[in-house]
Amino acid sequence: MYNRMLKIPLNTPSSAFLFGPRGTGKTHWIKTHLPGGIYLDLLEFKLYKELLADPGRLVNFIPNGFKGWVILDEVQKVPELLNEVHRLIESQGHRFLLTGSSARSLKRKGVNLLAGRALRYHMHPLTIQELGKDFNLKKALEFGLLPAAVNSQDAKRYLETYVQTYLKEEVLQEGLVRNLTAFSRFLEVASFSQGGLVNHSEIAREVGVSRQNIADYFTILEDLLLACHIPAFTKRAKRRLVTHPKFYFFDVGVYRNLRPMGPLDSAEEVEGAALESLFLQQLKAINDYQDLGYTIYFWRTTNQVEVDFIVYGPKGLHAFEIKRASIITNKSLRGLKQFKEDYPEAKLHLIYTGTHREYREDINLLPIEQALIELPEILGIG
Repeated sequence: MYNRMLKIPLNTPSSAFLFGPRGTGKTHWIKTHLPGGIYLDLLEFKLYKELLADPGRLVNFIPNGFKGWVILDEVQKVPELLNEVHRLIESQGHRFLLTGSSARSLKRKGVNLLAGRALRYHMHPLTIQELGKDFNLKKALEFGLLPAAVNSQDAKRYLETYVQTYLKEEVLQEGLVRNLTAFSRFLEVASFSQGGLVNHSEIAREVGVSRQNIADYFTILEDLLLACHIPAFTKRAKRRLVTHPKFYFFDVGVYRNLRPMGPLDSAEEVEGAALESLFLQQLKAINDYQDLGYTIYFWRTTNQVEVDFIVYGPKGLHAFEIKRASIITNKSLRGLKQFKEDYPEAKLHLIYTGTHREYREDINLLPIEQALIELPEILGIG
C-alpha cells in the first residue's frame, strides 16, 4: 500500500537476508517486488514440518534451470536450511532471499555460513516519507507505525493481538522461557525503562525472578528484533560519563501498548519516551535504508547532563535532543551546549513540539514533524 524506502538490488547474483520484526511489511514487499519468485513460507506448518525433517528436500521446490529468486520466509524456523542454501548457491548459482523476524536461532546455528554470499537488509516500521499525507503525528505517538496499526480501524486491539502473538508463537513455541507468566510481567515492567538505563536487579525484584533471568529476557527481546540497546558515546571523552546502555522497544505503538497507565502515572513521562521512540524509529530506518553507516549512541555525564542521541559516522557527528515541550528555555539547551564544548565539530539539533523553526547560537530547533521530514537531508543525503 505504501512505496517503501527499502532497496534490495534484484538484478545481481548476490543472495540477501531481510530481517525485521513481524508486521513490518517484509512479506508484502517481497510479493510486490518479486512476483515471479518461488515463495516458501516456513510459517506454513506442512512445509515447515517437511523441511525440518529433511532440509535437503529444498531442492525439490526449485525447477531445473530456474534463474529467479527463491524466497524462504521466516528462515529462522528451520536454521538447518542454511547449509542447504549454502550448497545450492555454490553448486547451482541460485539466488535466495531469506527473511527472518528472529536472529536467535540463526545466531546459534550457523548464519555465518553465508558470510560474503548474502547481503543483509533490515525492514523497519513505516517512515513519514513512506506515509506522506497519511502521516498523523498524534496517532503515530499513540499507536506507532506498524503498517497494520496505521491502517487498522482498531489499532489498540491490533497491538494487543500483536504482543500476544509474539508471546505465543515466538516465546512459547520456541521454548525460549520456562515461565511465560514471568516473561509477560517482565514485558510490562521493561516498558518503564523505555528511553532509560536498565537496572536488572530492580526489574528482577519487580518480576520475582533472578537477575540472570532478566538479562536473558532482554537478550530474547533483542534477538526477536523487538527491542534494542543504545550504547553510550565515550569517544575522546573529557568528562566522567555514564556507560550503561539505554533501552527502547522497536516501535512506539508496541511500547505504549505494554506500558500500563493509572492515576499515579505521569503523562509527561510516557509521552516524552514516546516522542524519543518515534524519532529513533525514523533515525534507524533512514540510516539503514540509505546505507549511511552511522552508529547511534546517547551521551550522559555522571552529573546527569544528557543528549538523547548522538549519531556518529563517515558523514559527520550529530547531536539530537528530544523535548516534549512546545517552548524551549535555555535550561533545555544545557546538554547540547556541554556536548559542543567537548566536540566542537558536532552539529546540534533540538527537536520539540513547537510550531516554528528557530536558531539558538549553533543549535537548530525543529518541530518534531518537520525534523522527521528533513532527517535524510540533515544526515547528509543528497
